[in-house]
Amino acid sequence: MKKVLISVLLMAVVVAAGWCWWTRRHAGDAGELVLHGNVDIRQVSLAFDGSGRITEMRVEEGDQVTFGQVIALLDTRILEIQADQAEAQLDAQREALRKLRNGSRPEEIEQARAQLASSEASAARADQDYSRATNLLATNSGAITAQTVDQRRADAHAARAKVDELRATLQLAVKGPRAEDIASAEAQLKAFEAQLAQLRHQIELGRLQAPADSVVRSRLHEPGDMVTAQSPVYALALTKPKWARVYVSEPDLGKIKPRMEARVFTDSHPARPVSGTVGYISSVAEFTPKSVETEELRTSLVYEVRVVVEDDADTLRLGQPVTVRLLVGRSP
Repeated sequence: MKKVLISVLLMAVVVAAGWCWWTRRHAGDAGELVLHGNVDIRQVSLAFDGSGRITEMRVEEGDQVTFGQVIALLDTRILEIQADQAEAQLDAQREALRKLRNGSRPEEIEQARAQLASSEASAARADQDYSRATNLLATNSGAITAQTVDQRRADAHAARAKVDELRATLQLAVKGPRAEDIASAEAQLKAFEAQLAQLRHQIELGRLQAPADSVVRSRLHEPGDMVTAQSPVYALALTKPKWARVYVSEPDLGKIKPRMEARVFTDSHPARPVSGTVGYISSVAEFTPKSVETEELRTSLVYEVRVVVEDDADTLRLGQPVTVRLLVGRSP
């Protein structure tokens, strides 16, 4: 009888412990609110900004990528050739502008002065020839004709005009280029710089980069495919932020506050909950989604709540069912 009594007591203790465990698992303790929902993660459909032929696809489904990592490439050889041409034009224009800003060299000014002096000497000689011809014609000696005198006069006028031309050339050499010419050359230089920058930017757009730390969900094209800006190449799932989307009924709505602590449990790791905090509480009621398992009727109105989680171990997956326990007994 004593052994039987001990056995009965042991069985009673085991049943009571099991009942307590079951009650705490499905109803939570007095300081917890138990909710059910699914994991939600933001996704990105990643495409090139331009069109062209894919030359490389560097990652596969399930690969983890980091911010700025190049995951695909377009063929940009034509753009690179155009960029080289634009860079050569830019260098030539830069040298032309430097030449204008530096003005005339001292040797060029001295050359202009020498040409002016030579022209002035020629003009003086032409004036002397014209003067002699005029004097001879006045003597009526017949040694010179009126036609010759006219020719000497024309030669003298041409020589003086040449002097005026070379004098103006010397003044321009001394003053240097006009400010308007320098401004025009500067504007042309900026146009070449903008053209080169545009080509380099288009080349850079041929490198598809990950916008954030994420996981590759889908690889939608292969090398050799022609794509446009409307053709997604990869579908990425962001690793942060992650949250559990749960729904709470109106009687329990007043128990939830922003930044309230929470624990998120999964069937895969029931003994390793993920920490989180309440980040969003909807202000509009809606009918309970059919994917949410609650004890209330599915036609009852509930409010959406997002629990932002800190999943450093990356154990939660998109759409995964979870049980959320909110610590309603603690102030956020």
